[in-house]
Amino acid sequence: MGDGRDPVATRATVDHARLFDAAPSPYLVLTPDLMIVDANEAYLRVTARGRQELIGRELFAVFPANPDDPEGTGVPNLRASLLRARDTGRPDTMALQRYDIPDGVGGFARRYWSPVNVPIVDEYGRVVLLLHRSEDVTDFVQQRQRTRDERARGEAFRRRVEEAEADLYARARELRGALEAQAVANRRLATLVDLAADLAGCESVAQLTEVVVERGLGALGADGGAVAVRDEGDLPRLTVTHGPAGGTRARHAELPLTGPLPPSVSACAGETVFLPDRAAALDFAAEMAEVVATTGLQAWASLPLRVGERLLGALTVGWRAPHPFESREVEVLGAFAAQCAQTLDRIRVHREQRRTSETLQRSLLSDPPSVAGLDIAVRYHPAVAHEQVGGDWYDAFRAADGATTVVIGDVTGHDRAALAAMAQIRSTLRGVAYVLGEPPAAILAGLERTLHGLGVSTFASAVVGHVRLPDASGDPRRARLTWCNAGHPPPVLVQPDGTARLLATEPDPLLGVGPLPRADHDQLLDPGATLVLYTDGLVERRDAPIDVGIGRLREAAGRLFHLPLEAFCDALLAELTTEPDDDIALLALRIG
Repeated sequence: MGDGRDPVATRATVDHARLFDAAPSPYLVLTPDLMIVDANEAYLRVTARGRQELIGRELFAVFPANPDDPEGTGVPNLRASLLRARDTGRPDTMALQRYDIPDGVGGFARRYWSPVNVPIVDEYGRVVLLLHRSEDVTDFVQQRQRTRDERARGEAFRRRVEEAEADLYARARELRGALEAQAVANRRLATLVDLAADLAGCESVAQLTEVVVERGLGALGADGGAVAVRDEGDLPRLTVTHGPAGGTRARHAELPLTGPLPPSVSACAGETVFLPDRAAALDFAAEMAEVVATTGLQAWASLPLRVGERLLGALTVGWRAPHPFESREVEVLGAFAAQCAQTLDRIRVHREQRRTSETLQRSLLSDPPSVAGLDIAVRYHPAVAHEQVGGDWYDAFRAADGATTVVIGDVTGHDRAALAAMAQIRSTLRGVAYVLGEPPAAILAGLERTLHGLGVSTFASAVVGHVRLPDASGDPRRARLTWCNAGHPPPVLVQPDGTARLLATEPDPLLGVGPLPRADHDQLLDPGATLVLYTDGLVERRDAPIDVGIGRLREAAGRLFHLPLEAFCDALLAELTTEPDDDIALLALRIG
């Protein structure tokens, strides 16, 4: 049957050399002694090398260790993986690996790779060549780091901040020209220009007030100050985040919006109040007598914090001595109040955006199912430093065959795109898991195929586990955990006696790297055993390697295992986090 063509002859017409060179992934062919035999065009491009520089040379002579990184593990890790593939005759998949390569000008370029090493055997089963494939994932790693170090902002909000900062600098430049003749005013104005950058970095009203008090008052030559913010509730009032020294700070932490003191007048009516001496202050309102007496400040200026037609609060500044307000100084005070108002508006918008995003995130993270003989507790904590939540998630649901499926995952990023990608991956994984009814490795492979077919392009790490409770078909006393790890931090298992260990396995690649073989792992769970799944925000810190954080988690889990599961989760979070740099998702389960 067919068209009559000889399949052997047809296969012989395939130009395998051209096929190897045209492959989009980087490939390197090595002898068992790690001498380079060939490299395809993708490999030459990604390493910026010519074929003549590689062929016939030992791999690590061409790509030596970076002498400026004595702690680097790229060379020994790659050598060990290649030798394992050679000696066992089986493919060896490496974890995400940093391996710096020469940059061609005497230095080294930092690079990250996702390597796989495959042995090529002859007809007798002897390894005659090694095929090394290494995808360059440097952009992904660097983007992930940038999203942790930088504040994620929506595009519309970013434009708003840029416009606000441009407006602030424009105001400062205009005032600089107006006060050029006065040396003192010039110095103060220059300080206010510098303050624009500090104000742009404020994330809270407390930080705004800190900038005002520590630097702004000095620039203005003032001795005290406060930032009051309107709180539009059932009883409209002003919240004063920092007041002048003395008992006044406690007594005036909150003011009625329609009260007689200068901050209330400025915040409610939008009026600017200048009181140049003690007599003017006492004449303004009877309540000022107590303020003057307790603070020792005689002269006062209170300016509305206004953005467009919206009144956000008031900036109030005081001086110990009488203080005549020259016209140019009034302009300086107005410019500083405008800077503070723009900053306060940005903080409020940020806060609302964060509240909306966090509400959306929590709505996507459903409560775990109730399963007899199995306790499950979950927690989600957004990062303190980010205005928007990101792609961390947990999930727990009953599979079609009765097993309980548990999931922990982390999509790269801290913005609405990451949140949308998380929601899509989470819901797709649920559907794939239920329809396939397969073990975790097959579920993750099916998930990748589905996401690829739907055009979803993102990177994520995840652990998927199946928990089967004791029954007549298996171990009658112990539950069984089957799990697959796609580039995620290892789960922590705490035995009933408090012994804690990591379920560390050879990690499979991240989701999104490409459809690749994945492996299942099995572990029997005794009654009373506790399993902890978590995202890297729980263990990762800027000042320590992630392994240190994972070790702290393991030690704390073993010490706190006696607590009820809900209290156990709360105690872990309280001990390991204060103000997390990253989102945290946590799922713990305990065999009853």
